[in-house]
Amino acid sequence: MLYDKDIREPLFELLEEKYGKSRIFEEKIIGGARADAVMITEDAIYGIEIKSDADTYARLSRQVKYYDYYYDYNYVVVGSSHGNHIIEHVPDYWGIITVEEIQGGLDFYFLREPQTNPNVDWSRKIEILWRFELAHILEINNMPAYKQKSKRFVGDKIVENVSHDILQKQFLVELFERDYDTIADRINEYRKNNGKKARRKRKYKRRRKS
Repeated sequence: MLYDKDIREPLFELLEEKYGKSRIFEEKIIGGARADAVMITEDAIYGIEIKSDADTYARLSRQVKYYDYYYDYNYVVVGSSHGNHIIEHVPDYWGIITVEEIQGGLDFYFLREPQTNPNVDWSRKIEILWRFELAHILEINNMPAYKQKSKRFVGDKIVENVSHDILQKQFLVELFERDYDTIADRINEYRKNNGKKARRKRKYKRRRKS
């Protein structure tokens, strides 16, 4: 039986080989769900849900809803025990990768390539960015700083005023450049420069390096 922990590293290596320049982050909160992994490429952001042989479909319909709010494309990666039925549980624009254990490793098969997610919602997707990343997007688009406004307000203003084609490129650049080793210092620097109380430092889970 394959478990989630058995699948992740070989899967990430496979995706990096397929997509080239990319970054993969693990365990990201998306509204009322958690994405197992998120892949950033030069063109798009991908959600990746892993259903190992030890998992069930109990939460999948709820997870699909939230993945669809945030990501341009989505994959579900399933153990062989789910291979015959997974197509019934995800939309037809989701990509499907099956995985099974073979002698000497794992065998991955692209059962279906992902198509553009028709339900992505920029008002939600913009929430992925940190406040100082949003501030940088305001700056490069010559927009007001909105220093006293909420993150929600700023995100909505950006989505309303910046072409989504342009915003997509800027959004992906911010995520490519995100450094979790310095994130706490950058948050506190932003808050200090904008007259806000510094946050107490806490440890951030290390992500895979690109």
